[in-house]
Amino acid sequence: MVAKENVKALVFDVFGTVVDWRGSVIRELTAFGNAKGLGVDWTRFADDWRGLYQPAMEEVRSGRRSWAILDDLHRESLKKLLERNGVEGLSTHEIEHLTRIWHRLDPWPDAIEGLLRLKRRYIISTLSNGNTGLLVRMAKRAGLPWDLILGAESARAYKPMPECYLRNAALLNLEPQEVMLVAAHNDDLAAAASVGYRTAFVLRPTEYGPDQKKDLAASRDWDVVTDSFTGVADAMGCPRR
Repeated sequence: MVAKENVKALVFDVFGTVVDWRGSVIRELTAFGNAKGLGVDWTRFADDWRGLYQPAMEEVRSGRRSWAILDDLHRESLKKLLERNGVEGLSTHEIEHLTRIWHRLDPWPDAIEGLLRLKRRYIISTLSNGNTGLLVRMAKRAGLPWDLILGAESARAYKPMPECYLRNAALLNLEPQEVMLVAAHNDDLAAAASVGYRTAFVLRPTEYGPDQKKDLAASRDWDVVTDSFTGVADAMGCPRR
């Protein structure tokens, strides 16, 4: 039984949990590539781009490089992949347009309804590795009704570092046990739980495409286990209207 009377805020992982990053990135890359006449396997390109996500952040987490926001890391990874795939001659404007694909990701079909229900009773916020500008623009485009934007930039730490969870709870004037992380990733939930957060696992079985191998089930007895944000709202006592 969720001790929802003690939870004051729900914070959400974004990439893969709230939005379909893979489908969105493939769609935009393909449209751009077709317009430019580029013969690139854009599905593989999108997967490779995401594959550089954790290694790029680890350079910051480890202290091997100074603080950098996710837009900068995405741009650097994009340039590496364009070179690797033989794509040359793109303008600075075109590079920036492609980098900002991550600002234009589409939400999963259940996301907005569930968020609106939860927002009536709880503070709802991001808890993402995305930078503030990225997340604000994504929310404006997609209609995501956040109360505020929190994440790596506000904590100056990338998940799963404990500081990301602890500093953002403190920004809300809340104890960790008063905050629930909602995520489709067991490792994110485990890191949050280790510092006292409550946890909700939302199954997103196609985040990584039809052959997804991980996060196909809850790895632990999280406080909430469901397959949608509306399921989270049900578990947290937020009625439909």
